[in-house]
Amino acid sequence: MSELQDLENKSIYIIREAYAEFKKPAVLWSTGKDSTAALALCRQAFFGKIPFPVIHIDTGYKFRQMYEFRDKIAAEWGLDLIVAENKEARRAGTGPESGKFECCTQLKTQALMQCLEQYSFDALILAIRRDEHGIRAKERYFSPRDEDFKWDYKNQPLEMWDQYQSIAEDKTHTRVHPILHWRELDVWEYVREKGLPVNPT
Repeated sequence: MSELQDLENKSIYIIREAYAEFKKPAVLWSTGKDSTAALALCRQAFFGKIPFPVIHIDTGYKFRQMYEFRDKIAAEWGLDLIVAENKEARRAGTGPESGKFECCTQLKTQALMQCLEQYSFDALILAIRRDEHGIRAKERYFSPRDEDFKWDYKNQPLEMWDQYQSIAEDKTHTRVHPILHWRELDVWEYVREKGLPVNPT
């Protein structure tokens, strides 16, 4: 078994664990290489058909080519795509000129909060890696979040010997990170080996 196959197998195991443990999971897809790789792993985990919704957060400020890529792949892969938008903030004129923090909070974080509340998702699969940032090194594969999306890195579930504590009390949802153990190079190699589509923007 190659190193990439070993990484892939562990990711598929985590995805299947999440699907078995949670009532309403979903996967977040930005259309970037990491999230597209995670999406492909979800397809592989369930023999080509993802059995839960795929969420894309639309700020309204992305390139036309990205939207075309999203819609093309969603159709080809048969995705149950949910486009999450904070329509109220957009109508109020929130955008990059409002400041990066305000813009991201309203058009990304609040849009996702609204989506999770509307559909009652209890788990969200994301494509983060430990090598992205120092704080990521403290992450767990199953990471609970409170109602404000806050992550208590000092009080996390124990993960040992491929045993994961996926249920957390008094938390609104759990983040699931199936490619946490991958490096950026691994993702690029996986994209090449599987012939995955790459967002042109």
